[in-house]
Amino acid sequence: MLDALVIAPHPDDAELGMGGTIGVLLGEGLRVGILDLTDGEPTPLGSPEIRARETAAATAALGIGWRENLGLPNRRLRATLAARGLLAGVIRRTRPRWLFAPHWVDAHPDHVAATKLVEAARFWAKLTKCDLPGDPWHPERIYHYGCVHLRTVRRPAFIVDIAATWERKRDSIACYASQFPATARRPTVPERVAAADAWWGSLIGSTHGEPFWTREPVGLRSLQGLV
Repeated sequence: MLDALVIAPHPDDAELGMGGTIGVLLGEGLRVGILDLTDGEPTPLGSPEIRARETAAATAALGIGWRENLGLPNRRLRATLAARGLLAGVIRRTRPRWLFAPHWVDAHPDHVAATKLVEAARFWAKLTKCDLPGDPWHPERIYHYGCVHLRTVRRPAFIVDIAATWERKRDSIACYASQFPATARRPTVPERVAAADAWWGSLIGSTHGEPFWTREPVGLRSLQGLV
């Protein structure tokens, strides 16, 4: 059903970490979905209803046709067996080639827990003779995107050129007005993300880029896609 499933601890993490790459994948005709693990609430200026409206607007801005929420608790996200089963069930239902999850080193406990959960659910999704719904499925790769709480910057495995889709990413982030108010302390989160994207892009000769990490080797059949 999906080529890529982006798993986000909270609504807005997918947009912040890889909104441009989502646009690149969609532009290549690939099927991309986002699974938010929690509703991201409570927050100082948000509510479940506000966050749901903002998420719907951001989803439309990105052009995503599949997005769901797993309904796990915000601020208390844990890689429990129950949560693993829920996520494995979604993986078996959507059958993606690739999973995207936050970097495994992060200052936000929810992000760290999310990545542990994704890695465990990927393994569980392929099991036979179990009580999980659907048929066994094992995504080929897990790639890790950066979040705004990432404070340890390691050399990425690769950087995606998002010059052509960066404005779409910017517009999707702007949908989360309750999370990034104009009165926030400068530099704001959107400003920090824009600066980081410009810096990563400069390393590959582009205006904007998004870094990705992987614990597994990356295999290439051709060098023609390199910039």
